[in-house]
Amino acid sequence: MLKKNDLADIFIEDMTNEGEGVGKADGFAFFVKDTVIGDEVRIRATKLKKSYGYARLEKILKPSPDRVEPVCPVSRQCGGCQIQSMSYEAQLKFKKNKVKNNLIRIGGFSKEYIDDITEDIIGDDREFNYRNKAQFPVGKDREGNIITGFYAGRTHSVISCTDCAIGVRENDIILKTILKLMKRYGISAYDENTGTGLVRHILLRKGFKTGQIMICLVINGDKIPAEDDVVSGLLEINGTLNQEYGSSIESVSYSINKEATNVIMGDNYHVIYGNGTIEDTLMGLSFTISPLSFYQVNPLQTEKLYEEAIAYADIKENEEVWDICCGIGTITLAMAREAHRVHGIEIIPQAIEDARENAKRNGINNAEFICAAAEEYLPSHADEIHADAIVMDPPRKGMDERALEAVLNVSPSRIVYVSCDSATLSRDLKFLCEHGYELKKIRPVDMFPQTIHCEVIALLNAVKTERISNRET
Repeated sequence: MLKKNDLADIFIEDMTNEGEGVGKADGFAFFVKDTVIGDEVRIRATKLKKSYGYARLEKILKPSPDRVEPVCPVSRQCGGCQIQSMSYEAQLKFKKNKVKNNLIRIGGFSKEYIDDITEDIIGDDREFNYRNKAQFPVGKDREGNIITGFYAGRTHSVISCTDCAIGVRENDIILKTILKLMKRYGISAYDENTGTGLVRHILLRKGFKTGQIMICLVINGDKIPAEDDVVSGLLEINGTLNQEYGSSIESVSYSINKEATNVIMGDNYHVIYGNGTIEDTLMGLSFTISPLSFYQVNPLQTEKLYEEAIAYADIKENEEVWDICCGIGTITLAMAREAHRVHGIEIIPQAIEDARENAKRNGINNAEFICAAAEEYLPSHADEIHADAIVMDPPRKGMDERALEAVLNVSPSRIVYVSCDSATLSRDLKFLCEHGYELKKIRPVDMFPQTIHCEVIALLNAVKTERISNRET
């Protein structure tokens, strides 16, 4: 029987939702990071339970036909791109199966039904350099040098990196410049163990269509030393950015966060260059983005996602549509061109301010934006709410059950649920289908190549007669 630290040779036959390979040895199922389906590997057991265990990859004996060489030199240590060693075609297959398995296992739908209603996954034409936003933690290496990069998997140890393969190419020169300026002006890095030091994170955002770049430093203090000199030093690289990438720094700000928390941004931000925002274009609409705004991180693929979601909603020109968790109004305003009237609801005040400004910017007069929690607003205004269709695009945790109940009370004929987590989506679809709705279509959309994450669009129709369940009993 295998013991801790024993070696074993196994074949990776499956992968978990988190991207770990699964193989068997001595009657145990082992979970092995950095492996892909089809690999023959030598592993070292690190933790053993009654019927399964965890192991470290020691050697690849025979690589899978789907294995590729990672583009990023620190992909294994970083852990942000969990499946970068897998060909993109295999990634898409893995993600579609992940969505379907969650709908079956968590949602309770039959395999045959899910196979029948699940459409092909929409892949991304850009496997790398697709993210318009990155938040880099700042720390120190063993020699005491200030570094920025990403946390190693399941730790808060910073892996030094300035050129993330899925981020925009401008990040590299900007981060290296910030590190030089911090050293030049004696600006310290935050140490979360002691709660001392100044710069905690560096937030970078880019408008893909406009080329406008935003920099926001998250600090453990009240201000940035040598503020004017820091701004001047950053603006010096605009010539290089424009020449090489057609982009330029248009906004520099800082956000104060003195709390001992995993939350990155503070509650507000202070502008030290520009007006604190950048602009971008999505689906032919112009959007203003602040450091605190929610805006999809893969804008080119977002257009495919929203086009498909709007097609699922099948909006008629005389209909009213509600968009729950509307963010800065991206999909709300896109739907406004199809509907008689649209209503966006969001709990974050800054996002609603941005949404209203975006409506004005685009000359859209049939959109209303409400700052409130859906689970509180919808029940208290039930008598005055009419919704032919409701679109929901919640955060990873999914919808609060009270919000789902509020949606049911509004009784839209169609619900389009856009999700970034097929597990919480499956849970919520189960609830909705137990209360008068029928799941009609599912479409995975890969918004995050090289990672385990995948967006999903689900269409539900109201059932006017007693529904014959598609669930397994």
